[in-house]
Amino acid sequence: MSTKYPGGIISKTAPVPSGNWATASASGIWTIDQVEYWLGQSLWPTPGVAAPNGLWSWGNGNNGNLGLNNRTYYSSPKQVGSLTTWSKLNIGKADGASFAIKTDGTLWSWGTASSGALGLGNTTAYSSPKQVGALTNWSTISTGGGTAAIAIKTDGTLWGWGYNALGGLGLGNVTYYSSPKQVGALTSWLKVACGSYFTIAIKTDGTLWSWGRNNNGQLGLGNTTNYSSPKQVGALTAWSNVYAGRAQTLAIKTDGTLWSWGYNAAGQLGLNNRTNYSSPKQVGALTDWSKISPCGEMSLAIKTDGTLWSWGSNSSGVLGLGNNTNYSSPKQVGALTNWLKASGSGYSTLAIQTNGTLWGWGSSPNGELGLGNTTAYSSPKQVGSLTKWSDIMSGAGFTLALKSI
Repeated sequence: MSTKYPGGIISKTAPVPSGNWATASASGIWTIDQVEYWLGQSLWPTPGVAAPNGLWSWGNGNNGNLGLNNRTYYSSPKQVGSLTTWSKLNIGKADGASFAIKTDGTLWSWGTASSGALGLGNTTAYSSPKQVGALTNWSTISTGGGTAAIAIKTDGTLWGWGYNALGGLGLGNVTYYSSPKQVGALTSWLKVACGSYFTIAIKTDGTLWSWGRNNNGQLGLGNTTNYSSPKQVGALTAWSNVYAGRAQTLAIKTDGTLWSWGYNAAGQLGLNNRTNYSSPKQVGALTDWSKISPCGEMSLAIKTDGTLWSWGSNSSGVLGLGNNTNYSSPKQVGALTNWLKASGSGYSTLAIQTNGTLWGWGSSPNGELGLGNTTAYSSPKQVGSLTKWSDIMSGAGFTLALKSI
């Protein structure tokens, strides 16, 4: 089923257009992710022209991970330089590595460089963005624990670098690399998500693949064996998106159902228990899941109706439910139906509404909520009064965000 919007036809199961999705032609077919991106900026794009975004950061800057050319802590948003050409973000959830892709397809990194995680050919830390190579065809990137990174180019090839002792780069070995190395020769990779030392990915044919650390069954292969090269998870061809937490995996199928597996000590799999699973298990029976953000021992999710849900560990009120109680099945955060994006670190949560406002809750010892203080909150609090936030990433003690100009 498709819905007509200004600029084209949007279909939940439509293929992703080739090239940088932010510059997709208005006459093409857009995915739900593309629609939500433009709605979040309160504008429709000119065909072939990417929307301008400034890069902002706050929280613990001790590793230079804020990109502000210093190592200072900030409890409110600070702009990183003056450029307005940023497109996508990613953060190492357990370390201070930061990544961003610009609208021209170039890849940039900064922060700590443990194990060569920044992809710059060295292990040097940087406090301002540095370009990774000279290529202009990077599409998406995911980081695992801040010590490794996996990225997909617009040609569908998959690349990895950084920490690799458990085979998380998928290169068939356990060698560390400080610059990007291609994972196999395939050009059919569509989505990728890194956890702590493991990777989950989806190909364009809808198949699901995994590799790396598997001590809690997070690879979904029915065992706890580590693998250093991609292994297919089951035989289904209906996977549409995948998300990796510290040691748990959550995925959405094309029918809108939600599935989870891996570590579950705090109920972060949403299965109403605390049992680990080494193969995919369906979370409830609903078919309206849109986006998931597993992080630490908790998970966040947005449904197609714009409602926000959370479950798992609730330290410092990170679930946004007004309490500190753990939950092993999804609970709705308030009653609003206008949530667009959410990102958590396991201790703090940041989220954007469709009106472009930014909200934070949970722990904030480093000012990572951006509220101008270090106070913890167990329910959403608005970050300033601006209405142009378009993307958000919550890391270990710090936050990156994009704001439309």
